[in-house]
Amino acid sequence: MDLLEDAPGSNAHEFTVSELSGAVKRSIEDQFGRVRVRGEIGRVSRPGSGHLYFDLKDDRSVLAAVTWKGQAARLTQRPEEGMEVVATGRMTTFPGQSKYQLIVDQIEPAGAGALMAMLEKRRKALAAEGLFDQDRKRPLPFLPRVIGVVTSPSGAVIRDILHRLRDRFPTHVLIWPVAVQGEACAPQVANAIRGFNALNGQGPVPRPDLIIVARGGGSLEDLWGFNEEIVVRAAADSAIPLISAVGHETDTTLIDFASDRRAPTPTAAAEIAVPVRSDLSARLAESAARMTRASTQRIDRPRQRLRDLARAMGRPGVLVEGPRQRLDLWGARLDPALRGLVRSRRQDLASRPMPAATLRQFMSAKRHGLERVLARLDGGLDRRMDRRRDRLGQLQERLDNSLRRTVAVTGRAITTQSERLAGLSQRLDQGMSRLIDARRAEVARIDRLRAGLGYRETLKRGYAVVRHGSGLVTSAEEARRHPRIELEFHDGTLPARPEGTPPKSTRKSPDPQQKKLL
Repeated sequence: MDLLEDAPGSNAHEFTVSELSGAVKRSIEDQFGRVRVRGEIGRVSRPGSGHLYFDLKDDRSVLAAVTWKGQAARLTQRPEEGMEVVATGRMTTFPGQSKYQLIVDQIEPAGAGALMAMLEKRRKALAAEGLFDQDRKRPLPFLPRVIGVVTSPSGAVIRDILHRLRDRFPTHVLIWPVAVQGEACAPQVANAIRGFNALNGQGPVPRPDLIIVARGGGSLEDLWGFNEEIVVRAAADSAIPLISAVGHETDTTLIDFASDRRAPTPTAAAEIAVPVRSDLSARLAESAARMTRASTQRIDRPRQRLRDLARAMGRPGVLVEGPRQRLDLWGARLDPALRGLVRSRRQDLASRPMPAATLRQFMSAKRHGLERVLARLDGGLDRRMDRRRDRLGQLQERLDNSLRRTVAVTGRAITTQSERLAGLSQRLDQGMSRLIDARRAEVARIDRLRAGLGYRETLKRGYAVVRHGSGLVTSAEEARRHPRIELEFHDGTLPARPEGTPPKSTRKSPDPQQKKLL
């Protein structure tokens, strides 16, 4: 311990590792707050966190660089291995590994040469995948009904395209507005191409038959969005034929290799997309005239040939005059010749009669032939009758089966209908019973109402109805005028008369109240 205490430098301040690392970090960040570093990108790592880790190197040294996830999304140029760039950021240290690194927030190509080298490298890589092969390219439609244009809606390019299409052949145009330079250019152009391909044509927006990707001229940096891999792959995957019209005739971008047709200018793209309507009309009129002339010649030439052949053959009447005369001559000679032949055969038969044996032999041969024919005929008739009998049996069996099936089906139908009819009849009986009961109850209710409102119920409470003949007596004066009146009570009627007239006998003796009334 004494030797250690006496060692030189024992009075120096003791730093912790974190203190020393922090001092180095502050020193580097103060000395190199924000720097621009030019170098070649080496190893590039893209972990799942979204951060970018890469190396900047030259022929003697290597500098570690990192771009955080939020800054990586805003980079105008993605780092690729072998690309020479100018990286802008701030220096710092990473104490966990005792190393310093550059936090990069901006990357620019080191120059046109570097951009061209990177462009050539990307072109070769995409060409190796077959994206630029000629067999992938689709033919352009001769006369597209709908044309989709991917470009900036505020530039002169879209006005030139619309003006040229209107002059040549007016066509329905769909414009998909995009940014044609800057960070948003590549994703917007790729989304526009895929968006046109995603249309199915069934909705309010029709599906284009042709796509034009257009932009005016500019520098290599201005046109760089059309060199991005996302745009090239979208153009190569497009199911709709695509014309690229990016820049002027001398400008070349990678989308030109992936498109189905490259146009030197946007105006030329419009000329390639549609033909001239006036030229089509002229060609159509010319074709119609040529077809008319060809049809006329096709008819006139055979007609003239037929006339020439008719003149060479002569008149038809002259051609048949000789054969007709020979026919008349032979016809006149035919009847005598036939008659002579018959007479000659008769004379020969009369002079040389046929022997009896020959006649019997002839008759026997004919008889045997006739018997064979009859035997064949009988056998044929028997076979035919057997076939007809078999056929009739088959038909009878089929008819029996059909009748059995029909009877079974009919029986099931009758049973079903009978059950249904029984159910309906039962429902009808129940409905009629309920209806009759309801009507009966209604009649009883009305009858009770009638009885309650009728005058007979009033008679039961001690009242009477005074009648004379068929009329009613409603006053005493009227009762005095009639010699005989009749009183109706609830249980019968009683005759009455005015005062001074002796009463007559009645079937019932009046009660005291009736006597008072008399």
